[in-house]
Amino acid sequence: MKNIKTLLLFASVLLIASCSSDDDNTPSTPMSTLTVNLFGIAPLEGDVIYEGWVMVDGSPVSTGRFNTTSANNITKTFRVPTAELDVATAFILSIEPKTNDDPAPSNTKIMSGDFIGNSNAATLNIENQFSGILGITGKFILATPTDAVADNDEFGVWFMNPPNAGLTNLPTLASGWKYEGWVDINGTAISTGKFTNANSSDESSFFSGNETAPSFPGEDFLATGVPIDGITFPIDLRNQKVVVSIEPHPDNSASPFYLKPLTANTNTAIGGSNVYSMTLNNASFPSGLAVK
Repeated sequence: MKNIKTLLLFASVLLIASCSSDDDNTPSTPMSTLTVNLFGIAPLEGDVIYEGWVMVDGSPVSTGRFNTTSANNITKTFRVPTAELDVATAFILSIEPKTNDDPAPSNTKIMSGDFIGNSNAATLNIENQFSGILGITGKFILATPTDAVADNDEFGVWFMNPPNAGLTNLPTLASGWKYEGWVDINGTAISTGKFTNANSSDESSFFSGNETAPSFPGEDFLATGVPIDGITFPIDLRNQKVVVSIEPHPDNSASPFYLKPLTANTNTAIGGSNVYSMTLNNASFPSGLAVK
């Protein structure tokens, strides 16, 4: 009887070992490398991160998440199931909350490109996500319409070409983005407010007076509604820099995002009859190449 029990125990061990061996030999999913070269992107602040995606049969498949530590050109490699990568038709780069596990990209897509035909390379650019961005134009004036003082127009900036809007041909942004105006005062960037429509007021008026403001984005920097280190109000905007950026929404940084499609330098001309023109700043646009 003892020998029989020993034989049965030995047989059980062999059976378990055999099953375990079968499991170990289960074929793994074949994987391939996707190489993405990114030019001109910058580190993300706060609780957000970049995420890559490939489009497979019309559905997004995440390639992985990452950030960068400096505003340099970077190369990222991702391991993607071969069966999916072989038939991928496009690559998308998005900005995602770090805590988000949504199986689809957010509305904050920054650039993308198609694998055309049998090509293994997709050229990435922001024009695919911001259609028409290369055609925008910008004008503004230095004026202070929100107070009753006639001779202090150097303290305000309004994106208008009186009596019309000063920002034209602006692409309609996805819900993951907003425009924002800025003045750069000797290296300190101060927001004039976020907006999505150049023909209406922006979202803030921290520093303006109590008089009626134009129905366009802008700000009078007359008094401090929010203290700013190193800045004395009212702010003289002569011989300073004015910028329009495109910001992720929600916005995790108090600084301008690196997409700055319009810039201009002011001089000493003030008042509504002196209209400044802004320059298209496509040097701020990132680009890339995805190779499978």
